[in-house]
Amino acid sequence: MPTVFWERGYRFFFYSNEGSPREPMHIHVEKSGMEAKFWLNPEVTLAYNSGYSARALRELAGIVEANRGLIERAWSEFFR
Repeated sequence: MPTVFWERGYRFFFYSNEGSPREPMHIHVEKSGMEAKFWLNPEVTLAYNSGYSARALRELAGIVEANRGLIERAWSEFFR
């Protein structure tokens, strides 16, 4: 599970086996046993949530959007 970055105690990562065929570009976020998944294209949208409040999800979506380029580069390099 490659970690792309950490911010505010949240780990932003993707799984090394993202399905066959591989799912579209996305990022998982975990902290304290909670996890969410965000699609990156065509815009950052929530795909899955397990435990985060609506407020936390808005914060996470903002962090994902701010780091979208970093996430896309990490994804492309890893799955090249």
